[in-house]
Amino acid sequence: MASPTYRAEVFHPELKLHRVITGKDQLVVYSKAHEQKRRWDDQWKKIQEIERKNCERNQKLAHEDQMLEKARAIADEAASKREVIRRILQHTLSVNDQIDWKSLYDYSEFTAPRQIDPHYLEFEAPPNEAAYTPVIGMIDFLIPPLRKRKIEFAKREYQAAMDRWKAAVAEVEEKNKRKQNALQDVLTKINSEREAFYRDRDARNKAIEKQAVLYFDKDPEAVLEYCDLVLSKSEYPSDFVKEWELSYVQETSILIVDYELPPPTVIPRTKDAKFAKSRGEISTTELPESKINEIYDDLLYQICLRTIHELFEADLIGAIAMVVFNGYVSSISGSTGNLVRTCVMSAQASKEEFIQINLANVIPKECFKGLKGVGSSKLHGMAPVPPILRIDKSDSRIVEAYSVIESVDDSINLASMDWEDFEHLIREVFAAEFSSYGGEVHVTRASRDGGVDAIAFDPDPIRGGKIVIQAKRYTGSVDVGAVRDLYGTIQHEGATKGILVTTSNYGPDAYKFAKDKPIALLNGANLLHLLEKHGRRARIDLKEAKQQMAQQ
Repeated sequence: MASPTYRAEVFHPELKLHRVITGKDQLVVYSKAHEQKRRWDDQWKKIQEIERKNCERNQKLAHEDQMLEKARAIADEAASKREVIRRILQHTLSVNDQIDWKSLYDYSEFTAPRQIDPHYLEFEAPPNEAAYTPVIGMIDFLIPPLRKRKIEFAKREYQAAMDRWKAAVAEVEEKNKRKQNALQDVLTKINSEREAFYRDRDARNKAIEKQAVLYFDKDPEAVLEYCDLVLSKSEYPSDFVKEWELSYVQETSILIVDYELPPPTVIPRTKDAKFAKSRGEISTTELPESKINEIYDDLLYQICLRTIHELFEADLIGAIAMVVFNGYVSSISGSTGNLVRTCVMSAQASKEEFIQINLANVIPKECFKGLKGVGSSKLHGMAPVPPILRIDKSDSRIVEAYSVIESVDDSINLASMDWEDFEHLIREVFAAEFSSYGGEVHVTRASRDGGVDAIAFDPDPIRGGKIVIQAKRYTGSVDVGAVRDLYGTIQHEGATKGILVTTSNYGPDAYKFAKDKPIALLNGANLLHLLEKHGRRARIDLKEAKQQMAQQ
C-alpha cells in the first residue's frame, strides 16, 4: 500500500507568497515548511530594512547635492542589478551545490521562555518582651493594686503583639508555600517543555538522517526531496520567482523540471537618471526595448543552464542521467488581458555531455541551442513551445482516466490493449494530426515485426515530406535499439522524419541517439496529450498492465 503524502501550506501575507510543500515524511515536510517561512521572514526583514533606509535617505536628500547623489544612486542601482542578472550563470560556478546533510540538522539549544524569581518573603523579628516591661514608679510601690494592673496590662500587650506576629508569620509561610508551589509548577512545565523541545529536535534530525539514508539508496521520493533542496538553496535576487515542480523517472534516471521563470519586469529599465534644477525633480531615461528584450532572453537561457548545472553538480549518487528543463512564464496576455502560463523553452541534457561543457566561457543562447533546446528565437515574445517531456501531475506511471475511441470503453487500459488495436489507434491519431495540416496518412499492414505502422505525407515545402510512424505498446522503458531501428527505417524508406510513440518512457541513451537526428520520441504522456488535442480521451496504467501480463 502506498505511503501517505503529507502536505503543508506556507503563507507570507506581507510578501503575498504562498507555497504548498508535500512529501512522504511528515517531519521533513514540517522542517522544510519551517525553513521556507524563515527564509521569507528574512526576505521581508531585508525589504523592510531597505524601505527604512530609503525613507531615511529620502529625508536627507533635501538640497541639490543630495538630489544629484540620489539620481546617481538610481542609475547605479539599476546598472548594478543588471550586472547581477548578467552574471546569474557565473555566480553558481563559484558555489558548491551539493547538500551537506549535517548542515540540515537542528543544533539549537533550549532556552527557558520565562524568568524565574526564586525570592521568598522574610519573617519580621518577634516582639521584644523587654519593650513591654511596665515602668513602676514610687506610687506603684506604695499602691500594690495599681502596680499589679500595670504588670497585667503589659503582659496583655506583649501577648497581643506576639499573637499578631505569629499571624504574620503564618501568612508569610502560606505565601511562601504558594510561591514555592507555583515555582515548582513553573519548573515542572519548563522541564516538560525542555524534554519536548529536545524530543522534537531529535525526531527532526532523525527524520533528516533517515531521508539521507533513503537518498543514498536512490529512493525516488528521496531523490526528489534532495533535488528540491538543491534548487531551494540556489540564491537569486529577492524579486525573482522561485517555484518549480519536479518529476523523477527511476527506471530511466530522468529528472523533469517544470521551472517558473521570472517575467520581463525583473529587468531594470533605467539607463540614466539626472536631477533637473529647473523643475526640482529627477528625470530618468530608459534602455531601448530591444536591449531589455536581449537582456531578458539571455537571463532565461542562463537560468536554464544554471538549473541543469546545479542538479548535476549536486548529484552525489549518480541518480540523474538526464535533466529535462521546461521553462514557464506567467504573464498578462495582450489579446485577452488574462494571466496565462506559457512554456517558452524546453531543453534536455545528459550528464555525460553536460559535464563536458565549460560554462564559464559559453554564450548561454548558443549553449542552449547546442543542447538542441526548443524555444523561439525571441523568448520575450512568449511563443509557446511543447515541452520535450511533461510532468505527470499525479504519478509518473499513472495518468488520469480518459476514454479512447467510441468503440473502446474507458475501462480499457491502452498499455494492455490488443497490440493490433493499439497500432490502429496510433494510425488514427496521426491521421487526424496530419490532415489538419493538409497532409495524408496511408496506413500500412498492421504487424508485430517492428516495421512501419503508418506513412504520413506533409505537403509543407519547408518542414514537410515523407514521415514514417512506429508504435510501441510497452510497459517497460524503450531502449536505444528501437530508436536505431527507426533511424534505419527512415533511411530505407527515404523519409524526412520518423516518429516513435510508446505507452511508456525512453531511456537517456534513446534521447541521446535521437538528439541530432530527424526523430521525434513521444512517450505515454505525449500520446495522451495528442489524443486530448483531437478531442479524444484515454487512460494509461503501466502498473496494471504489468500485473495483467504476469497473470497470463
